[in-house]
Amino acid sequence: MTFSGGIHPVGDGKELSCHQAVRTAPLLEKYFVLLAENAGKPPVPVVKKGDKVKKYQLIARADGFVSANLHAPTSGEVGGIVEVPGPMGVPAAAVEIIADGEDAGEPPFEPLLNWESIDPEILKQRVIDAGLVGMGGASFPSHVKLSPPPGKEIDTLILNGAECEPYLTADHRLMFEKPEKVARGAAIFGRILGVRRPVIGVEINKGDAIEALERFEDRFGISVVPLLVRYPQGSEKQLINAVTKRAVRSGGLPMDAGCVVQNVGTAAALSDAVMKGIPLVERIVTVTGDVVFSPGNWKLKLGTPAIEAVKLAGGVTEEPGKLIFGGPMMGFAQKSFEVPVAKNTSGILLLPTGVSVNYEASGCIRCGRCVQGCPMNLMPCLLSTAIEADRFDLAYQNHVMDCMECGSCAYVCPDHRPLVQNIRRAKAELRK
Repeated sequence: MTFSGGIHPVGDGKELSCHQAVRTAPLLEKYFVLLAENAGKPPVPVVKKGDKVKKYQLIARADGFVSANLHAPTSGEVGGIVEVPGPMGVPAAAVEIIADGEDAGEPPFEPLLNWESIDPEILKQRVIDAGLVGMGGASFPSHVKLSPPPGKEIDTLILNGAECEPYLTADHRLMFEKPEKVARGAAIFGRILGVRRPVIGVEINKGDAIEALERFEDRFGISVVPLLVRYPQGSEKQLINAVTKRAVRSGGLPMDAGCVVQNVGTAAALSDAVMKGIPLVERIVTVTGDVVFSPGNWKLKLGTPAIEAVKLAGGVTEEPGKLIFGGPMMGFAQKSFEVPVAKNTSGILLLPTGVSVNYEASGCIRCGRCVQGCPMNLMPCLLSTAIEADRFDLAYQNHVMDCMECGSCAYVCPDHRPLVQNIRRAKAELRK
């Protein structure tokens, strides 16, 4: 199965880390837990400088419906609410935790071992209490997707195991090493939504993960769906189209097509929250790149500075030209190695100086490659030309707000036009 449009980046770099088993990072002296780790409103701190905290303790409470709780990744003392380099290029507030070296703390929630017979509302409350968000990158609070408004009938739940971004293999290793946890999480999500047979979509370049998950199909009542390798198949609308052949209307949400999409990492975190009673305080991160000495996958506590993750990978073989949180297509370049790992940090990517593309504002040559590659069936060439002329009205009429900024158009453009940057500018102007 697959969707229409999209691209297949050459030399995806996954071979650098896809065969490296997940390793657990040693305890650090300090962690800087970002407050804004979810889409929507950041949680409100409930600790202050000098407070003693235990591992798993609540340190920031969700502020409203579209918000998520935040918990201490280890035990120690709160150094204060401090400012650190943020993943979006501006300073961000974080809770500094000075570790005591004990990493001590009891699970704050009662395990729900009989989840198959528990009221779905109780399970949904566990999602809220544990601070679960979309761990594929969007960091949208998971409980919001589990609360369809009246009249929205959800008949399909899809777990995103595509991991189509080049270089990233964290989800691959999770599905291969912990398939039972992922499958159970899918089944729990299904019970909350009332969906009988959840689906896990996995690209066929992860054959070992597909085989591992298939062993749990009957036990948990799930279906594993192999997908062709194509970027950006991990995007919600494209994954829905690939699995169900349904289309989400322009400006619509997956719920409009009767679907909900969750990430496999979020499903595994849900399994731990239900079976072990622990909140989300760590995640698997791919630390990789052509200049990384020993690329691999590590289980990192939230608040781990990027520099510490790079040290775990043996450092670098040469001065890196770019540091990216996420993948090379949709990730964000960073200004500092002190940016901490958050709930949605799937990868830390270091690229050499010679691979950066110099985008130019030269004229469009009307080749149509961007139109063929656009998974949203837009015309990036027309949008970009209109935006360069400050015709934001024309861009809006041609559905610029439907662009998900996947970068497929910029990747295939032979003239190196700044298509994504122009579209981001237009969306910002229109929102204003």
